[in-house]
Amino acid sequence: MVLAVESLNRLFHCWILLISLIFVVNGQFPTTLEGPFKPVTVPVNYSIIGQVTSLPVDDNPPLSPEIEFQPRQISLSLSSDLSSVWVSWITGEYQIGDDIEPLDPQSIASVVQYGVYKSGRNNLAAGSSFIYSQQYPNEDPNNYTSGIIHRVLVTGLDPDTMYEYQCGDPSIPAMSEVHYFRTMPSPPKDYPSRVAVVGGLGLTYNTSTTISHMAANHPDLALLVGDLSFADLYCKNGTLCDFQNCSFPQSPLQETYQPRWDHWGRFMQILTATVPTMVIEGDHEIEKQADNLTFTAYNYRFAFPSDESGSTLYYSFNAGGIHFVMLGAYVPYDKSSDQYKWLERDLFNVNRSVTPWLVAAWHPPWYSTYKDHYREAECMRVQMEELLYKHGVDIVFNGHVNAYERSNRVYNYTLDPCGPVHITVGSGGNEMNLTLEHADEPGNCPDPSNTPDRFMGGFCGFNFTSGPAAGNFCWNEQPEYSAYRESSFGYGILEVKNQTHALWMWYRNQDRYSVGADGIYIVRQPDRCPS
Repeated sequence: MVLAVESLNRLFHCWILLISLIFVVNGQFPTTLEGPFKPVTVPVNYSIIGQVTSLPVDDNPPLSPEIEFQPRQISLSLSSDLSSVWVSWITGEYQIGDDIEPLDPQSIASVVQYGVYKSGRNNLAAGSSFIYSQQYPNEDPNNYTSGIIHRVLVTGLDPDTMYEYQCGDPSIPAMSEVHYFRTMPSPPKDYPSRVAVVGGLGLTYNTSTTISHMAANHPDLALLVGDLSFADLYCKNGTLCDFQNCSFPQSPLQETYQPRWDHWGRFMQILTATVPTMVIEGDHEIEKQADNLTFTAYNYRFAFPSDESGSTLYYSFNAGGIHFVMLGAYVPYDKSSDQYKWLERDLFNVNRSVTPWLVAAWHPPWYSTYKDHYREAECMRVQMEELLYKHGVDIVFNGHVNAYERSNRVYNYTLDPCGPVHITVGSGGNEMNLTLEHADEPGNCPDPSNTPDRFMGGFCGFNFTSGPAAGNFCWNEQPEYSAYRESSFGYGILEVKNQTHALWMWYRNQDRYSVGADGIYIVRQPDRCPS
């Protein structure tokens, strides 16, 4: 048995070496102009498959602040204006119970002291503060009330400049340590040097490896494509849920352990206090509570550039010469919806001479070949894919599936040199395990009747009408639109080099942070393709 495992491991490493040689020839990465590429499935490395272990949050040193109301869970996010950045943090402790006295947001100021790096923090910006609650039915003793959430918009910033800052209330004093961040560069010729992309983080030892590796690669911007804290996988008493025993009888509500958000926010500060981080909701952020409220923690804990869209569940922003469109899969998306109408306006107003690159992100992938969540977002694809294609979206990022996959350029399940490259990066750490099975393997094709849109309603999972899979719901081999897939924990880095070339690298946790497992230059063809 031991010899067999060793043989499998040797075979696996030889396979990775072969793939690496294919990716890098004479120091050059392949480009999408050389595609479409023959589909590649990397064999599962079973040495990394095992029980997912959560971090021991009770022993986490950041849980005990040195002074009362010391800022924690500090995070940065971009605004709709290139010259401003949101700074958010939390002070005070959360409370559990129905008969509690909530903290008073007016009892402590929300101030950011900032300045250009090494020139002193002589500028001040003030903001607002608030709390939120997660309510269960019948005056439940496990109702949650947050600490005080602070949000400050820092304005008047210069592009591509390093700043230092502290946040808190200087009158107490209760100020954070000094943190640093770099603003986004000016379009159209400058781009953030590295954009980190990951989904399905959770709070496990795999999460810790992902975030430490990501931070070591020094990104200028981070995109989190849903499934963040996985608080909804925990019962209100803090134990991991058995879903059949952790929901309320005769109620659509599901228990969620909100302190998990606080533990997650404290851990993530090693990234979010220095790297502007943009998030989009996943299904684990829904957290339906009393009065049918949803996405409460998500809406309160993060700041969004949502002035134009009017929603935190879908919005857009610029980062240098890249225009990002963040879409909501769990809010109406049909052609009569507010989201679709906003998306039409937003894409119409994109000036490709200012932001040549157009990147879209949402949670559930349209082009995943894994058995889990296979064609789950088909209704969203049917409604929105043509609009994105018409406006020349270059890259799509998704999460949801606990694995990695990169497509060839594709549109409507057909290889198309002008279609986007779809990249699923949903294995940042999560509270479950990796997805291993593919829908095209014998016996794995789901029953189409089991793939309706569980959240928005509707059924669009019909059999293919053309191509190699015509008449079937699944392919009988890895589809031609799937270029590379692998079940490993990890994250990706996008490096936009100029108006036409961007390098995408995917990094696995089991490798050194500087070693990429999958890499390709994504090349725009504005003279050939719609934009």
